[in-house]
Amino acid sequence: MTEEKRSSLASVIFGAAFLMATSAVGPGFLTQTTVFTKQLLASFGFVILLSVILDIFAQLNIWRVLTVSGKRGQDVANATIPGSGYLLAALVAAGGLIFNIGNIAGTGLGLNAALDLPVEYGAILSGLAAICLFLFKEAGKAMDLFVKVLGVIMLGLIAYVVFQSQPPLAEAAYRTVWPERIDPRAIVTLVGGTVGGYITFAGAHRLIDAGITGRDKLGEVSRGAYTGILLTAIIRFCLFLAALGVITLGLTIDDKNPPASVFQNAAGTVGLRLFGVVMWAAAITSVVGAAFTSVSFLKTFHPSLERNSNRIVIAFMVVSTLIFLLIGNPVRLLVFAGTANGFILPIGLAVILIACRKSSLMGEYRHPTWLQIAGWAVVAIMAWFSISTIISMLA
Repeated sequence: MTEEKRSSLASVIFGAAFLMATSAVGPGFLTQTTVFTKQLLASFGFVILLSVILDIFAQLNIWRVLTVSGKRGQDVANATIPGSGYLLAALVAAGGLIFNIGNIAGTGLGLNAALDLPVEYGAILSGLAAICLFLFKEAGKAMDLFVKVLGVIMLGLIAYVVFQSQPPLAEAAYRTVWPERIDPRAIVTLVGGTVGGYITFAGAHRLIDAGITGRDKLGEVSRGAYTGILLTAIIRFCLFLAALGVITLGLTIDDKNPPASVFQNAAGTVGLRLFGVVMWAAAITSVVGAAFTSVSFLKTFHPSLERNSNRIVIAFMVVSTLIFLLIGNPVRLLVFAGTANGFILPIGLAVILIACRKSSLMGEYRHPTWLQIAGWAVVAIMAWFSISTIISMLA
C-alpha cells in the first residue's frame, strides 16, 4: 500500500470513529449526563464505566461483522432472518428521527447560550448549515472533516470546565468501581444515547460507503471502533466530573437547561458562552450523524433511494426541524431519545450475532468466540435493563 493510500485509509477510519463519537456526544449526551449526575452523584461514574464496557463489545461485534460482510446492517439482517432488515431499518429510522428532533433542539439551545439567539431561530439556522454540508459533491469527505474538527473543539472546552469546577476526583474514582446505588434507567438511557439505535451502525456504515471492507481491513476497523469509544468515554467522564464538581460546591443545577448551568456555575458568563459552543458542536455533528446513518438504512431497498440519498438526508433534517418547532420542550426530548434508542440495541446486536455464524455472509472468516459471548451478554443485560425500565415507567 502506498503512503498516499495509507493516509487516505487512516483519514476515513478516524472519520468513522469521530462520526460515531460525535453522534454519541450529542445534546442528549450532555443533558443525560448532567441530569443523572445530579441524581446519582459520584455513583454515576459506575454507570459510565458499565456503559463503556457494553459499548466496546457492541461496537466491535457490529463493526467487524458488517465490514467483513461488506453489507450494511439492514442487508445483513435480511440475509439472516428474512424480513428482519425491514424491521431493523424501521426501528433505526424512527429512533434516529426521535434523536434528530432532540439534536435540532440542542442546536437551538447552544446558539441561545452562545449568542442569545431565540432557540427556534438557532434551530432553523443550524438545520440550514447541516443541509449545506450535504450539498457538497464530496459530502462524505466534508462530513469526516466537519466531525473531526468539532470533536476536538468539544473535548478541549469540556476539559477547561473540568479544571474550573475542581471535582472530588478521589470520591469519583471510588464510586466508579463501588457505587452507592445503581439505576437501570440511567444505564439504558446512557447506553442508548451512546451506542443505541443508529449510533451503533454509524461508523461501520461510513466505512462501507468508503469501500473499507474485507478481512484484510479488520485491524484498522477495530482500531477505529476503539478510538470512537475512547473519545466518547473521555468526553463523558469529563462532563460527569464537571457536573459533580459544581454539585459538590453546593451550586444549583437548573432543570430547564442542566448542562448550561454546569458550565455557567464553573466559569461564569464565559462558561455559559463556552457551553453554547460545546452544545452547538455536539448537536450539529449529531444531526449530521443521525441523518446520514438513518438514511443509510433505507437506501439499499431501492436503486432510486441510493441515487437520491443526499436529498433524502436533507429531507430527513427538514422534517426533524419542523417537528421540533411544533413540539418544543427540548430537555424532555433529549432524555427520552436516549431511552427509546436503548431498546433498539439488543434487537440489532442479536441479529448481527446470529449473522456472524453464517458462512454465506462471512465466507471463511470466523468471528472470535469471546466476542460472540461478550455480545450476547450485552444483549441479555440491555434487554433486562430495558424491560426493568418499561416496568418502572408503567408502575
